[in-house]
Amino acid sequence: MCVTLTRGLDARQVLSRYGADPARARPLDADAASDLLGDGGAGEVSLLRAGRIGDFAFCVEEEGAIGIEDDVLAKLSLGTETWGVSATDGMEVFQHWRDGECVEYFEPGMEHTRAPQPGPWWDRVQEALLTPGYEDLGMAPVVVDILDHLGVTLDDTTLAGPWPTLMLPLDDRPAEPLGDSYAGEGPVPPHVVVRWD
Repeated sequence: MCVTLTRGLDARQVLSRYGADPARARPLDADAASDLLGDGGAGEVSLLRAGRIGDFAFCVEEEGAIGIEDDVLAKLSLGTETWGVSATDGMEVFQHWRDGECVEYFEPGMEHTRAPQPGPWWDRVQEALLTPGYEDLGMAPVVVDILDHLGVTLDDTTLAGPWPTLMLPLDDRPAEPLGDSYAGEGPVPPHVVVRWD
């Protein structure tokens, strides 16, 4: 699952910046949205549910991980800022982007991804992960900390309601070159130099 929070956008803008057609979105509750995935016969897809709470737009993504891609986060953050948290395929990532640029990137709990001069979120996230009672909840305490910091309530009850929802077929998206990536395993932190020789 990936969650992004972006200041000042609405749901249509968020879906568009993800590369989806917001006109295809339908207001669905959590159960009806999950039913869209069915038996998995739709090929590779991302199930996107977006909305706005206060000054922030959110997008919760299931069955996909495009919300951690550099190009999506760059588009989401143009003219504003975006926080992204993902936990997919054994990889957990925190990202903060501002006006198309990555401000902070790391894998929580993984010291080797810490920037030489970490930003303010490194300590906050590490503290959240060590909060008593939250040790076995993965990235949940990180999401809670971000939401508290931003003053946004995005709990299970809120997400259960009807929000603009659509499935984005990943087969239809143009293939991105791997570039400076961990062989397609995720974006490279801004402070890491990758050599392929």
